[in-house]
Amino acid sequence: MKVPFYRPSITEREIEQVVACLRSGWLTTGPVTREFEAELARYVGAKHAVALNSCTAALHLALDAIGLQRGDLVLVPTMTFAATAEVVRYFDATPVFVDCDPVTQCIDVSAARTVLERIRAGDRVAGVTQPHGRVRAIIPMHYAGQMVDVDAVSALAAEYDLVVIEDAAHTLPAFTRSNTSAPWRAVGTTAAITCFSFYANKCITTGEGGMAVTDDDALADRMRLMSLHGMSKDAWKRYTSAGSWYYEVVAPGFKYNLTDVASAIGRVQLERANELWEARRATVARYHELLEGVPGLELPREHADRRHSWHLFSIRLDLGVWHAGRDAFIAGLKERGIGASVHWMPLHMQPYYRETYGFAAEDFPVAASLWPRLVTLPLFPGMTPEDVRTVADAIREMARD
Repeated sequence: MKVPFYRPSITEREIEQVVACLRSGWLTTGPVTREFEAELARYVGAKHAVALNSCTAALHLALDAIGLQRGDLVLVPTMTFAATAEVVRYFDATPVFVDCDPVTQCIDVSAARTVLERIRAGDRVAGVTQPHGRVRAIIPMHYAGQMVDVDAVSALAAEYDLVVIEDAAHTLPAFTRSNTSAPWRAVGTTAAITCFSFYANKCITTGEGGMAVTDDDALADRMRLMSLHGMSKDAWKRYTSAGSWYYEVVAPGFKYNLTDVASAIGRVQLERANELWEARRATVARYHELLEGVPGLELPREHADRRHSWHLFSIRLDLGVWHAGRDAFIAGLKERGIGASVHWMPLHMQPYYRETYGFAAEDFPVAASLWPRLVTLPLFPGMTPEDVRTVADAIREMARD
């Protein structure tokens, strides 16, 4: 590939810290992970951070912490990754899909309100069958790294007594404000629980990993307890001079802990988070400079009241111009040595959810209409101006064909 879809930015500093961890004699969850948690909590401005082996684990433990029960309902955007909805199914609860905003592709809060009104009135809602439990939570997902309208989500949640759990897999850092004169608020401070991803291609990485942050002591304690088999003591504390071999299993927990090896990478990546963000922002600026005016392309925009993480650069094709379609567009990039992807097929169109809940594509018309038009172009901190020009030149060449 001339320009891969993604390449992680790893320096000698990350390598040195991993080697130091390997030489320390302690590899699994221990002091390095606790330091990573404290540093990330400070970075986003949250009271607690619980390090986990994925964002999926964070979402799962968040729902456990709020006491989700079989049959309960949770509002979830249909335009999101599988994890956002599958964690609801872990409880034999129902993900209630909501269409996306046509501009940001985040959850459409007005559509969510309509869904809640219909549920309250006992009217038909796609995918919801009787009998069912309470609507317990809403999980907005910050698509591509631009935060949802958190004020609107919070107001809706307050009105319907919902817990807000943000899927922030695409964000870090990211910011929002209520108006152009209001102070900026960081992702991680606008929900009961916010869940981050440190997967290989995310804004910062530990290879695999995640974090749940909250200001609520009880939620943090529950998530920490359930992250390692429901054991009453951390494993590493049992083998320190201040610890004891004795522990109790007080709940049927999970094996979701993050290792010190991964956290050693994460601590350095967190130190570099602003640097990595600025590199992404510079690449996005170059994309806009080089792709403005190309027929049939709709480029992503940063709202005036948001600061975008730019995890993804997801464009939209005008299929009236690109007659061959999205798949041919991606194939054309591949032929020219450029990686690309799609984010995502809406969940209500995926076989499991379509067959389980009887969805039709038109049940969520905005997401269904956007899906055939979406293409995600390469975007990573190490992209050079020449890389961006290679992508832009390829697209301009295809536009002329």
